[in-house]
Amino acid sequence: MSSEVSSHTGRLLVATPALTDPNFERAVVLLLDHDDEGSIGVVLNRPTPVGVGDILQPWAALAGAPGVVFQGGPVSLDAALGVGLIPGTEGPLGWRRVHGSIGLVDLDAPPEVLAAELGFLRIFAGYAGWGPGQLETELEEGAWYVVDSEPGDISAPHPERLWRAVLRRQRGALALVATYPDDPSLN
Repeated sequence: MSSEVSSHTGRLLVATPALTDPNFERAVVLLLDHDDEGSIGVVLNRPTPVGVGDILQPWAALAGAPGVVFQGGPVSLDAALGVGLIPGTEGPLGWRRVHGSIGLVDLDAPPEVLAAELGFLRIFAGYAGWGPGQLETELEEGAWYVVDSEPGDISAPHPERLWRAVLRRQRGALALVATYPDDPSLN
């Protein structure tokens, strides 16, 4: 295997129907960083019942609907990550571009510093992480589809529908996977 990894930063990992790990079954993961040292992402379609105001009151007014915390993955569930949209080429202090208009929000920064420019904000508890070569192995095993992200993916108003929606917009046979039944044994 080559030691150099082709970066998928900013792209989506969409769980294949064969991936049955409960942490990632039907998950849509936005890769925030992917290189030869490993990968970090957040699961975009796992809302929790916890309101943003319950844990990060200063950011509650800026959090998009639904205004809840999302479970970003199984790692560091006690840590919060902010992912937001800021159009344009330069973002303000407290924001780091990941891909296009998508970036990481520094939740230690005062919200008013970002409020005027932040088009959308979603808060994640925890993240998904892979060590060096681990994600590449999962990709070779067919656990994930890698597809392009769109800014609307992080702001999907119905995140429970995101897995199907992302697959449906793909070309060819991959779009048909969106019709895969939740429980194939009932088919």
